[in-house]
Amino acid sequence: MAQIDAYVPPNSDVGTPRWPSMNTRLLAKPAIWTLRGLTYGVVLVVAYIVVDIVWKGAPVLSWEFISGFPARGGTEGGILPAIVGTLCLVLGTTIVVLPLGMACAVYLSEYARPGRFSNLVRLAIVTLAGTPSIVFGLFGLGLFVLFLNFGSSILSGCLTLACMVLPTIIVASEEALRSVPVSLREGSLALGATKWQTISRNVLPYALPGMATGAILGIGRAAGETAPILLTVAAFYLPRLPRSIFDQVMALPYHLYILATQQPDLEKVRPLQYGTAFVLLLIVLSVNLVAVSLRTHFRKKYPW
Repeated sequence: MAQIDAYVPPNSDVGTPRWPSMNTRLLAKPAIWTLRGLTYGVVLVVAYIVVDIVWKGAPVLSWEFISGFPARGGTEGGILPAIVGTLCLVLGTTIVVLPLGMACAVYLSEYARPGRFSNLVRLAIVTLAGTPSIVFGLFGLGLFVLFLNFGSSILSGCLTLACMVLPTIIVASEEALRSVPVSLREGSLALGATKWQTISRNVLPYALPGMATGAILGIGRAAGETAPILLTVAAFYLPRLPRSIFDQVMALPYHLYILATQQPDLEKVRPLQYGTAFVLLLIVLSVNLVAVSLRTHFRKKYPW
Protein backbone atom coordinates (compact mmCIF):
# COMPACT_ATOMS: atom_id res chain seq x y z
CA MET A 1 0.00 0.00 0.00
CA ALA A 2 1.36 3.39 -1.02
CA GLN A 3 2.10 5.82 1.75
CA ILE A 4 0.11 9.06 1.61
CA ASP A 5 2.00 12.05 2.93
CA ALA A 6 0.15 14.83 4.73
CA TYR A 7 -0.27 17.99 2.72
CA VAL A 8 1.71 20.93 4.01
CA PRO A 9 0.76 24.32 2.58
CA PRO A 10 3.56 26.40 1.13
CA ASN A 11 5.18 28.94 3.47
CA SER A 12 3.78 26.99 6.43
CA ASP A 13 5.61 26.94 9.77
CA VAL A 14 4.52 23.37 10.62
CA GLY A 15 7.48 21.45 11.98
CA THR A 16 9.49 24.60 12.58
CA PRO A 17 10.45 25.04 16.26
CA ARG A 18 9.14 28.20 17.83
CA TRP A 19 11.64 29.85 20.14
CA PRO A 20 10.49 32.15 22.95
CA SER A 21 10.56 35.79 22.06
CA MET A 22 13.11 38.17 23.54
CA ASN A 23 10.46 39.78 25.80
CA THR A 24 9.36 36.39 27.13
CA ARG A 25 12.93 35.41 27.98
CA LEU A 26 13.58 38.75 29.67
CA LEU A 27 10.46 38.34 31.82
CA ALA A 28 11.28 34.72 32.68
CA LYS A 29 14.66 35.50 34.23
CA PRO A 30 13.35 37.73 37.07
CA ALA A 31 10.65 35.16 37.86
CA ILE A 32 13.21 32.34 38.03
CA TRP A 33 15.55 34.36 40.24
CA THR A 34 12.65 35.36 42.51
CA LEU A 35 11.55 31.75 42.98
CA ARG A 36 15.15 30.70 43.54
CA GLY A 37 15.68 33.42 46.12
CA LEU A 38 12.50 32.46 48.01
CA THR A 39 13.55 28.82 48.01
CA TYR A 40 17.03 29.60 49.30
CA GLY A 41 15.54 31.93 51.92
CA VAL A 42 13.27 29.20 53.31
CA VAL A 43 16.15 26.71 53.35
CA LEU A 44 18.41 29.17 55.17
CA VAL A 45 15.79 29.92 57.83
CA VAL A 46 15.16 26.23 58.47
CA ALA A 47 18.89 25.51 58.51
CA TYR A 48 19.49 28.32 61.02
CA ILE A 49 16.79 26.97 63.36
CA VAL A 50 18.10 23.40 63.16
CA VAL A 51 21.73 24.43 63.60
CA ASP A 52 20.85 26.64 66.57
CA ILE A 53 18.96 23.81 68.30
CA VAL A 54 21.69 21.27 67.61
CA TRP A 55 24.53 23.63 68.60
CA LYS A 56 22.97 24.55 71.93
CA GLY A 57 21.11 21.33 72.65
CA ALA A 58 23.73 18.68 71.89
CA PRO A 59 26.02 19.60 74.85
CA VAL A 60 23.07 19.11 77.21
CA LEU A 61 22.47 15.52 76.13
CA SER A 62 23.79 12.89 78.50
CA TRP A 63 22.67 9.56 79.84
CA GLU A 64 21.47 11.22 83.05
CA PHE A 65 19.44 13.76 81.07
CA ILE A 66 17.76 11.14 78.87
CA SER A 67 17.22 8.42 81.48
CA GLY A 68 16.63 10.58 84.56
CA PHE A 69 13.40 11.82 86.12
CA PRO A 70 12.61 15.53 86.46
CA ALA A 71 13.13 17.27 89.77
CA ARG A 72 12.19 20.62 91.32
CA GLY A 73 9.17 21.14 89.10
CA GLY A 74 11.02 20.12 85.96
CA THR A 75 13.79 22.68 86.30
CA GLU A 76 16.37 19.99 87.06
CA GLY A 77 16.92 16.31 86.34
CA GLY A 78 16.08 14.37 83.20
CA ILE A 79 13.22 14.03 80.74
CA LEU A 80 12.59 10.25 80.63
CA PRO A 81 8.86 10.51 81.51
CA ALA A 82 8.38 13.11 78.75
CA ILE A 83 10.15 10.90 76.19
CA VAL A 84 8.13 7.82 77.18
CA GLY A 85 4.90 9.83 77.16
CA THR A 86 5.60 11.20 73.69
CA LEU A 87 6.39 7.73 72.34
CA CYS A 88 3.18 6.34 73.89
CA LEU A 89 1.13 9.08 72.23
CA VAL A 90 2.80 8.50 68.85
CA LEU A 91 2.32 4.73 69.06
CA GLY A 92 -1.30 4.99 70.19
CA THR A 93 -2.12 7.53 67.50
CA THR A 94 -0.55 5.29 64.87
CA ILE A 95 -2.59 2.27 65.96
CA VAL A 96 -5.83 4.26 65.80
CA VAL A 97 -5.34 6.40 62.71
CA LEU A 98 -3.52 4.20 60.19
CA PRO A 99 -6.22 1.57 59.53
CA LEU A 100 -9.03 4.11 59.80
CA GLY A 101 -7.44 6.67 57.49
CA MET A 102 -6.39 4.17 54.83
CA ALA A 103 -9.78 2.44 54.90
CA CYS A 104 -11.56 5.77 54.37
CA ALA A 105 -9.21 6.61 51.50
CA VAL A 106 -9.85 3.24 49.82
CA TYR A 107 -13.60 3.72 50.10
CA LEU A 108 -13.58 7.26 48.73
CA SER A 109 -11.23 6.38 45.88
CA GLU A 110 -12.53 2.95 44.84
CA TYR A 111 -16.10 2.49 46.06
CA ALA A 112 -17.77 5.88 46.52
CA ARG A 113 -19.83 6.99 43.54
CA PRO A 114 -19.09 10.47 42.18
CA GLY A 115 -21.79 12.88 43.23
CA ARG A 116 -22.82 15.63 45.56
CA PHE A 117 -22.47 13.55 48.72
CA SER A 118 -18.91 12.40 48.00
CA ASN A 119 -17.95 15.96 47.06
CA LEU A 120 -19.33 17.21 50.39
CA VAL A 121 -17.39 14.52 52.25
CA ARG A 122 -14.14 15.52 50.52
CA LEU A 123 -14.84 19.20 51.22
CA ALA A 124 -15.37 18.40 54.91
CA ILE A 125 -12.11 16.41 55.03
CA VAL A 126 -10.12 19.21 53.41
CA THR A 127 -11.70 21.74 55.78
CA LEU A 128 -10.80 19.63 58.82
CA ALA A 129 -7.23 19.27 57.55
CA GLY A 130 -6.84 23.05 57.84
CA THR A 131 -8.55 23.40 61.22
CA PRO A 132 -6.32 24.79 64.02
CA SER A 133 -5.05 22.19 66.45
CA ILE A 134 -6.54 23.98 69.47
CA VAL A 135 -10.00 23.27 68.05
CA PHE A 136 -9.25 19.57 68.08
CA GLY A 137 -8.01 19.96 71.64
CA LEU A 138 -11.34 21.47 72.71
CA PHE A 139 -13.18 18.75 70.79
CA GLY A 140 -11.18 16.04 72.55
CA LEU A 141 -11.80 17.69 75.91
CA GLY A 142 -15.54 17.77 75.35
CA LEU A 143 -15.97 14.32 73.79
CA PHE A 144 -13.30 12.00 75.16
CA VAL A 145 -12.40 13.58 78.51
CA LEU A 146 -15.84 14.74 79.69
CA PHE A 147 -18.61 13.04 77.69
CA LEU A 148 -17.06 9.56 77.35
CA ASN A 149 -15.45 9.96 80.79
CA PHE A 150 -12.00 8.78 79.72
CA GLY A 151 -10.52 11.56 81.81
CA SER A 152 -7.21 13.23 81.11
CA SER A 153 -5.40 10.13 79.87
CA ILE A 154 -3.27 8.59 77.15
CA LEU A 155 -6.43 7.21 75.52
CA SER A 156 -8.02 10.66 75.27
CA GLY A 157 -4.81 12.18 73.92
CA CYS A 158 -4.31 9.46 71.28
CA LEU A 159 -7.91 9.71 70.06
CA THR A 160 -7.66 13.50 69.87
CA LEU A 161 -4.40 13.38 67.92
CA ALA A 162 -5.90 10.72 65.65
CA CYS A 163 -8.84 13.01 64.85
CA MET A 164 -6.40 15.82 64.08
CA VAL A 165 -4.17 13.92 61.62
CA LEU A 166 -6.94 11.75 60.12
CA PRO A 167 -7.95 14.26 57.40
CA THR A 168 -4.34 14.69 56.28
CA ILE A 169 -3.83 10.93 56.03
CA ILE A 170 -7.08 10.45 54.10
CA VAL A 171 -6.16 13.14 51.56
CA ALA A 172 -2.61 11.83 51.08
CA SER A 173 -3.75 8.20 50.79
CA GLU A 174 -6.52 9.04 48.33
CA GLU A 175 -4.11 10.95 46.11
CA ALA A 176 -1.73 7.98 46.18
CA LEU A 177 -4.55 5.63 45.16
CA ARG A 178 -5.66 7.91 42.34
CA SER A 179 -2.11 8.02 40.97
CA VAL A 180 -2.29 4.29 40.14
CA PRO A 181 -3.17 3.93 36.42
CA VAL A 182 -6.74 2.90 35.60
CA SER A 183 -5.37 0.28 33.20
CA LEU A 184 -4.24 -1.86 36.17
CA ARG A 185 -7.80 -1.94 37.49
CA GLU A 186 -9.38 -2.58 34.10
CA GLY A 187 -6.92 -5.35 33.23
CA SER A 188 -7.54 -7.12 36.54
CA LEU A 189 -11.32 -6.87 36.23
CA ALA A 190 -11.17 -8.08 32.62
CA LEU A 191 -9.36 -11.25 33.79
CA GLY A 192 -12.22 -12.04 36.17
CA ALA A 193 -10.89 -10.69 39.47
CA THR A 194 -13.33 -9.26 41.96
CA LYS A 195 -13.32 -5.63 43.02
CA TRP A 196 -11.54 -6.35 46.30
CA GLN A 197 -8.99 -8.65 44.65
CA THR A 198 -8.20 -5.87 42.19
CA ILE A 199 -7.75 -3.33 44.96
CA SER A 200 -5.74 -5.53 47.32
CA ARG A 201 -3.43 -7.09 44.72
CA ASN A 202 -3.15 -4.53 41.93
CA VAL A 203 -3.86 -1.10 43.42
CA LEU A 204 -2.72 -1.06 47.05
CA PRO A 205 0.82 -2.44 46.46
CA TYR A 206 1.60 0.39 44.03
CA ALA A 207 -0.11 3.05 46.17
CA LEU A 208 1.56 2.00 49.43
CA PRO A 209 4.67 4.24 49.04
CA GLY A 210 2.59 7.40 48.85
CA MET A 211 0.10 6.21 51.47
CA ALA A 212 2.81 5.26 53.96
CA THR A 213 4.72 8.50 53.42
CA GLY A 214 1.66 10.70 53.94
CA ALA A 215 0.55 8.70 56.98
CA ILE A 216 3.89 8.75 58.78
CA LEU A 217 4.47 12.43 58.04
CA GLY A 218 1.05 13.16 59.53
CA ILE A 219 1.97 11.16 62.61
CA GLY A 220 5.26 13.07 62.80
CA ARG A 221 3.23 16.27 62.96
CA ALA A 222 1.21 14.82 65.84
CA ALA A 223 4.42 14.12 67.77
CA GLY A 224 5.19 17.84 67.95
CA GLU A 225 1.73 19.21 68.73
CA THR A 226 1.04 20.92 72.04
CA ALA A 227 -2.53 22.27 71.93
CA PRO A 228 -4.41 18.94 71.60
CA ILE A 229 -2.51 17.23 74.42
CA LEU A 230 -2.64 20.35 76.60
CA LEU A 231 -6.34 19.72 77.28
CA THR A 232 -6.51 15.94 77.12
CA VAL A 233 -3.42 14.19 78.51
CA ALA A 234 -0.39 16.35 79.32
CA ALA A 235 0.74 16.76 82.92
CA PHE A 236 2.69 19.76 84.20
CA TYR A 237 4.97 17.69 86.45
CA LEU A 238 4.73 13.92 86.77
CA PRO A 239 8.05 12.24 87.66
CA ARG A 240 6.93 8.66 86.98
CA LEU A 241 6.21 6.44 84.00
CA PRO A 242 2.65 5.63 82.85
CA ARG A 243 1.11 2.34 83.99
CA SER A 244 -2.03 2.18 81.81
CA ILE A 245 -3.77 4.00 78.96
CA PHE A 246 -5.87 5.88 81.52
CA ASP A 247 -2.85 7.62 83.09
CA GLN A 248 -1.69 11.14 82.46
CA VAL A 249 1.77 11.58 81.00
CA MET A 250 4.36 14.22 80.45
CA ALA A 251 5.13 15.00 76.79
CA LEU A 252 8.08 16.72 75.18
CA PRO A 253 6.11 19.50 73.40
CA TYR A 254 4.20 20.45 76.54
CA HIS A 255 7.30 20.12 78.72
CA LEU A 256 9.14 22.48 76.37
CA TYR A 257 6.20 24.91 76.53
CA ILE A 258 6.31 24.85 80.34
CA LEU A 259 10.06 25.46 80.41
CA ALA A 260 9.73 28.40 78.03
CA THR A 261 6.73 30.15 79.58
CA GLN A 262 6.11 29.06 83.18
CA GLN A 263 9.56 29.30 84.76
CA PRO A 264 10.64 32.54 86.47
CA ASP A 265 14.35 32.02 85.90
CA LEU A 266 14.56 31.49 82.13
CA GLU A 267 18.34 31.65 81.99
CA LYS A 268 18.60 28.75 84.43
CA VAL A 269 16.36 26.47 82.39
CA ARG A 270 17.65 27.63 78.99
CA PRO A 271 19.93 24.56 78.56
CA LEU A 272 16.99 22.30 79.43
CA GLN A 273 14.88 24.04 76.78
CA TYR A 274 17.44 23.40 74.06
CA GLY A 275 18.07 19.84 75.22
CA THR A 276 14.34 19.04 75.19
CA ALA A 277 13.94 20.68 71.78
CA PHE A 278 16.85 18.67 70.42
CA VAL A 279 15.38 15.36 71.64
CA LEU A 280 11.99 16.27 70.16
CA LEU A 281 13.68 17.17 66.88
CA LEU A 282 15.43 13.78 66.85
CA ILE A 283 12.13 11.96 67.38
CA VAL A 284 10.39 13.85 64.58
CA LEU A 285 13.40 13.31 62.32
CA SER A 286 13.33 9.58 63.10
CA VAL A 287 9.65 9.40 62.13
CA ASN A 288 10.41 11.17 58.84
CA LEU A 289 13.32 8.82 58.13
CA VAL A 290 10.99 5.87 58.65
CA ALA A 291 8.64 7.39 56.07
CA VAL A 292 11.47 7.81 53.55
CA SER A 293 12.72 4.26 54.19
CA LEU A 294 9.26 2.76 53.69
CA ARG A 295 8.71 4.72 50.51
CA THR A 296 12.07 3.56 49.11
CA HIS A 297 11.38 -0.05 50.08
CA PHE A 298 7.95 -0.19 48.47
CA ARG A 299 9.14 1.57 45.32
CA LYS A 300 11.88 -1.02 44.89
CA LYS A 301 9.43 -3.84 45.56
CA TYR A 302 6.69 -2.51 43.29
CA PRO A 303 8.38 -0.49 40.52
CA TRP A 304 6.25 1.03 37.81
